[in-house]
Amino acid sequence: MTKVLSKATSSLNGVIQVPGDKSISHRSVMFGAIAKGKTTVTGFLPGDDCLSTIACFRELGVTITQNGDQVEVEGKGLDGLKEARNVLDVGNSGTTMRLILGILANTPFHSTLIGDSSIAKRPMQRVTKPLQSMGAKIDGREDGNFTPLSIRGGQTKGIHYQSPVASAQVKSSILLAGLQAEGTTSVTEPEKSRDHTERMLQAFGIEVKVDGLTASLEGGQTLKGAHIEVPGDISSAAFFLVAGAIVPGSRIELKKVGMNPTRTGIIDVLQNMGASITFANVNEDAVEPYADIIIEASQLKGTEVSGDLIPRLIDEIPIIALAATQAEGDTIIKDAAELKVKETNRIDTVVNELTALGVKIEATDDGMIIRGKSTLTGGKVSSHGDHRIGMMLAIASCLAEGDVEIENGEAVTVSYPNFYEHLASLQR
Repeated sequence: MTKVLSKATSSLNGVIQVPGDKSISHRSVMFGAIAKGKTTVTGFLPGDDCLSTIACFRELGVTITQNGDQVEVEGKGLDGLKEARNVLDVGNSGTTMRLILGILANTPFHSTLIGDSSIAKRPMQRVTKPLQSMGAKIDGREDGNFTPLSIRGGQTKGIHYQSPVASAQVKSSILLAGLQAEGTTSVTEPEKSRDHTERMLQAFGIEVKVDGLTASLEGGQTLKGAHIEVPGDISSAAFFLVAGAIVPGSRIELKKVGMNPTRTGIIDVLQNMGASITFANVNEDAVEPYADIIIEASQLKGTEVSGDLIPRLIDEIPIIALAATQAEGDTIIKDAAELKVKETNRIDTVVNELTALGVKIEATDDGMIIRGKSTLTGGKVSSHGDHRIGMMLAIASCLAEGDVEIENGEAVTVSYPNFYEHLASLQR
């Protein structure tokens, strides 16, 4: 589907509630499935990726009822999953693939996992290798690096894994395998990645120890059903945070957005660039803290995005690049080679698509350099099937001098099913 967007208004104004956090929604279903007893979830994100997680656990014998953003999971316990009659299809969801491998590492049966064409290109050895070292039997293309993947679990043993990358997916997969492993399982990262798994495991009754950059747990613990309240996804809110900052005359209020400190790098970057951001109704006592965020049109200046900030905003870099096009001076993004193994190679994709809209931007080995301030033209661009690229290009249309035609514009439904409706509501 090609989505054609015009600059319909001179400003963006209004109040919206972004969909539930994708990372937390995935985990609420997964942890509920392997817990004892019922888990209820409110604020669940009914996007394509999270629905893939539900579908996979239904295949594994778990009863899950989903009605919009309300979900009930009848937990089977770690030892209650059943061998699937069909392959487990994760769709476009790398989170589903990597975390479910950790859960299946101890199951006494065989599973085969596949995904879409994007998943087929994404490296899986970052989780399959440590899981194999724990005792799981995993095979696939190029020695288990690419799908389809085959896994037969067994009795695993705890390991201490020194991760070469700061990745919540890698850390989570190993810790999930450690739940039934013999002894202690721990993961040490080069920088701190998202800690949704550690927080939620504790909400399900698991003792997780966090010491600096190391997270660890003892095998043999039992998860107990819980109630999970999912806040708005800050990675989705990021698109409207940037829109509010760069479209003249704008003021946007985003309700109940997750404010987990491992995810708020986008806030830090926008504040460093001079954006006008305020907060209200802050709740820091919840399992996942949240707040209302108000963003207003601002005069931005270039900045550098690098180092230990990168894991806290890796998914927001496409929209940060767009913000940089409207800033005075250069913005440098580096230490972000992880972008090459996302839904697309997001370094090349961001650079190519923004160049097509008249932006002065160049790729580097581990990031990009954006020359501000740019005038955006209209033109034909593509999401390349990547939801975050699609949303970034849609926000770019709010500034473009001509129409922006986005090929594969429907990709945004992966994480934000009503994105275009929310954008239109701010333009009235």
